[in-house]
Amino acid sequence: MNSQLFNRRDLIAYFIVAAIGASLQLIVGTLLQEWFPVTYEQALLAGYVAAFLIGFYLTKLFAFNAKNSAKTRREAAKFTLVSILSCLITVYGSSLLYEYSVSVMPAITFTIPSSTKVVNVNKLVSHTTGMGLSFVSNYILHKRFTFRDTGFYDKLKRLLNL
Repeated sequence: MNSQLFNRRDLIAYFIVAAIGASLQLIVGTLLQEWFPVTYEQALLAGYVAAFLIGFYLTKLFAFNAKNSAKTRREAAKFTLVSILSCLITVYGSSLLYEYSVSVMPAITFTIPSSTKVVNVNKLVSHTTGMGLSFVSNYILHKRFTFRDTGFYDKLKRLLNL
């Protein structure tokens, strides 16, 4: 891969935006599992959707020099396609990793000092790993596809007769 793909400015800006999204995912997923009878996968999906909603605008504004682009609709459509792949990586990758981890060893939990919050380390590590894999995929696809004129959007419009 050439050095243009991983230039420092874009990588740092995207990392900051992704960290905001990852934090939102963790908070939403954790709170949903605490307050409602949802499964691990449902909590991951809800957290991902919440992060997706702010992710596009933060990415457009702060990463990849796209804030002055007049192609917001095109970028939003491409961002959504990349996000679907990312969602599959995050939700199902994390879930599969968690299921594997509890099949080979017992769940590891601890209580946060001066709190009643019990942290499931298996879930936390699985989710963080899924988000990390998703981060790499997203960075490359957003840089090379979403915020770049590839001709894909025009072909898709013609295919759908829009």
